[in-house]
Amino acid sequence: MRYSKSVWVLTLVLLGTGMLFLAGSSSATEHELIPREVLFGNPVKTAPMISPDGKLLAYLAPVENVLNVWVRTVGGEDDRVVTKDDNRGIRIYFWAADSKHIMYLQDVGGNENWRLYGVNLETNETKDYTPFDDVQVRIINRNKHFPNELLIAMNKENPKVHDVYHLDLTSGKLKLAAKNPGNIIGWITDRNFKVRGAMVAGPDGGFNTIVRESEEAEWKTIVTWNLEDGANSSPIGFSKEGECIYLEDSRGVNASRLVKMEIGTKDIEVIAEDPQYDVNQVMIHPDTYQIQAVSFYRARNEWTILDESIRDDFQAIAKLDQGDFFVYNRDNANNTWLVGFMKDSGPVPFYAFDRKAKKGIFLFDHQPDLNNYTLAPMEPVSFTSRDGLTIHGYITYPPGKDKTNLPLVLNVHGGPWARDGWGYHPEAQWLANRGYVCLQVNFRGSTGYGKEFLNAGNKEWGGKMHHDLVDAVTWAVDQGIADPNRIAIFGWSYGGYAALVGATFTPELFCCAVDGVGISNLITWIKTIPPYWSTSLATLYKRVGNPDTEEEFLKSRSPLFRVDEIKIPILIAQGANDPRVKQAESEQIVEAIKKKGIEYEYLLFPDEGHGFVKPENSLKFYAAAEKFLAKHLGGRYEESSLVSSRDFNTPPN
Repeated sequence: MRYSKSVWVLTLVLLGTGMLFLAGSSSATEHELIPREVLFGNPVKTAPMISPDGKLLAYLAPVENVLNVWVRTVGGEDDRVVTKDDNRGIRIYFWAADSKHIMYLQDVGGNENWRLYGVNLETNETKDYTPFDDVQVRIINRNKHFPNELLIAMNKENPKVHDVYHLDLTSGKLKLAAKNPGNIIGWITDRNFKVRGAMVAGPDGGFNTIVRESEEAEWKTIVTWNLEDGANSSPIGFSKEGECIYLEDSRGVNASRLVKMEIGTKDIEVIAEDPQYDVNQVMIHPDTYQIQAVSFYRARNEWTILDESIRDDFQAIAKLDQGDFFVYNRDNANNTWLVGFMKDSGPVPFYAFDRKAKKGIFLFDHQPDLNNYTLAPMEPVSFTSRDGLTIHGYITYPPGKDKTNLPLVLNVHGGPWARDGWGYHPEAQWLANRGYVCLQVNFRGSTGYGKEFLNAGNKEWGGKMHHDLVDAVTWAVDQGIADPNRIAIFGWSYGGYAALVGATFTPELFCCAVDGVGISNLITWIKTIPPYWSTSLATLYKRVGNPDTEEEFLKSRSPLFRVDEIKIPILIAQGANDPRVKQAESEQIVEAIKKKGIEYEYLLFPDEGHGFVKPENSLKFYAAAEKFLAKHLGGRYEESSLVSSRDFNTPPN
C-alpha cells in the first residue's frame, strides 16, 4: 500500500513535534487557557499499527515522558512497553513482515543519521542492525512473502548517495542489493522484492524514471520529466506482473495525474486526474497491486473510489467520526484497517475497522485532554495576489471573540515545497486560544496546486513568495479582521526564513517576528546542505539560485544582508545539530542583530536538530514564544506549564 507524503507529516503533527506571553484579565467570552503541555507535550497514545498477522496492536505512548512502542493483544488488555528509549523518544516505527519484530529508526540529537533498530518480541532483545557512525538509513520496503527480510538504503560507502541493502532479520546480515551510480534519489521494488526501478536526478534539475527487467539487466529510461514537469511527478510502483508502472505524471497537463504506463510500449492510461489539484494519496491493494482509491487535497482531502469492493468500507468508515479520514495500515488478510480522522477542533481519534462486520472499534484519541477545552474551527480562505494568482489558505479565529480588528499571527509553513492543510494544528489552536488570529497561507511554490503554481515560486524566495504573504496580510486588514498595528510573522525552516524576510524586507508590516531554524544567508545555506542532498543540487539551483553564478542575486534575497532594515524585535530558535539549516544560519544573524542593538531573544538547543522533538525543549520554546508574542501583540500567557500528574509508566486506557 502506498500513501502520500502528507501521512508522515500528519504523524509528526500528532506526535507534537515542535517545528513547531503578558496576559490580561479574561473577559466573559474568553475560554480557558489550554495548557502548553496539552498542545505541545507528548501525546497520550498515537500511531497505532496492526501486526501483519492481525494478532497484535502496537502504538506509541510515553514512558517517563519519553515516547516508546507498546504492544498489546488485539482485544486484550495486556499492554506492555517493548522498547527502551530514554532520550529522544521513538517517532518512526513499523512492524516487520514476520509479526515478531518491531523496527524503529533513531538518530542522535537530531542529526538525522538514522540507525535501524529491531526488538524481537519473543526474546525482548533489542538489536542495532546498522551500527555505523555518520550513516543515514532509509526504509525501502518490506514484503509479506519475505517475512524475515527488509530492504533498506544507506549512504555507508558514499555519504552523498544511498545504496540498497538486503537485511536478514534473523542473522542481521547485510548484502548489497543495488549500487547507486551517483544520481539516484529513490528506489522502487516489485512484488518479488527485487529492486527494479529508480528515480534519477537529471543535470538540468529534472528527473528520470528508470527500470530493468531483473537485477542483472541493464537500466532503461522510460520517463523523462524536465524541471517544470518534475515538480509534481514521480513513480509510485509496479503492477503485479511488473509489466506496467504507476506514475504521478504532469506532462502535458497542469496538475499531476495518476497514470498507468505499459513499460514496453510506454502507452499511458489515465486513472484519475483533476485540472487544478495534484494527486495526494494513492491506496493500492496489497495483493493485486490494483489502485483502489485516490485522493485530491482541495480545501480538504477528498477521496475518489476506483475499486467498488471498498465503497461500502469507505462509507462505513466515514460514519465513524467527524473530519477527514485516512486508512494507513492493514493486516495481511486485509480484514482489519487502521483509520485516523483529522479534524480541526478536536484530537485525532484512531479506530480499528473490521471489514467483514463493517464496524469500527474506537482505539483512542491521540491527546484526550483536548476534549476538555474549547478548540477553534479552521476555515479555508482564498484571495487574489497582486499579480492575479489565486492564493489559498486557512484562518483560525479566537473562540468567542468578534472577528474584527484582532491581533494576527501569519504562520508560514516550511518546505517551502509543501502545503498547509485542514485539520488539527497545535500551533493554530495555541495562537487562537491566546487571542490571535492564525493565518496560514499556501503561497506560490507550495505543492498540491499544480505545476504552474509550484513553478511560479522558482527564484522567488524573498520575492513573489513573500509578496503573497504580504498580500495575505493586506487581505486580512482590508477585510477588517486584523489590526494593522498588531501583526506578527512566525515560522519554521522556510517559514523561519520567511519570518526573517518579514523583519528585514517589510519591517513596517510586522510588529515582531519568530524564526525557528530559519535560513539567514541563502549562499551559506546552499553550500552547507547535507551531502545526501547533492543529487538534488541542480534542482535547488534552479528553484532558489546558484551561489557560484548568482551570488549577488542570492545576497539580495538573504535577510542577513538587510539587517540594517530591521526595526522590530525577533525571537530566534535553533537546534545545534540541525543538518539541514546549520547553527551558523542563526548565529550569524543573531550577531548582526546584536551589533545593531535590536531587541532579540535567541534560544539554542544543544540536543535538537531541524525542529524540536523532546517535549521539554518544545515546551521551553513555546513558553518563550508565547511570552514574546504576548508582550508585542497583547495576547494571553500561561504563567507556568501545568505539571502533569500523569503516570507515564502506564498509558491511560
